[in-house]
Amino acid sequence: MGYIKVTKKRAIDNVDLNILSIMQADARITNHNLAEKVNLSPSSCLQRVRRLEDENYLESYMAKVNIDKICRTVTVLVTVSMQDHTSANFKAFEAAINEFPEIVECFTVSGNFDYFLRVVCPDMGRYLELNDELIARIEGIANMASHVTLASTKPFTGFPIDVLID
Repeated sequence: MGYIKVTKKRAIDNVDLNILSIMQADARITNHNLAEKVNLSPSSCLQRVRRLEDENYLESYMAKVNIDKICRTVTVLVTVSMQDHTSANFKAFEAAINEFPEIVECFTVSGNFDYFLRVVCPDMGRYLELNDELIARIEGIANMASHVTLASTKPFTGFPIDVLID
């Protein structure tokens, strides 16, 4: 008879929160520098980082690309309302939008509409094509409203962990 290894999640503590805050701002920080900043030995720090990864507190590492230096784009914030609020309609919508790489974020929201999308296209022509494709492919869309962004006045730079945690 085989045994299943059961690992118990430890509670996250202030040192872990500090590690997460630092890594959120600089994911390329060396383990040695991170250990110094959180007052741990490098081996203890690395153990904590690996546990935070294993327990999905750290989901991934990404570079923030300055897309404006690479090419021209248009960013459109789109609100979507569904006609019927059935589980099947929501699942179909969510499956369909995953087929469009230009839809870079989607939030299910409460209020006057059901979804909030962030769409990044090379130009308005492609956005209009994408908009038409969404309407044609996804049944049950009652309304889509597009809001073209003019500037990003406060871009996302990470979660304010110290403010969110008491």
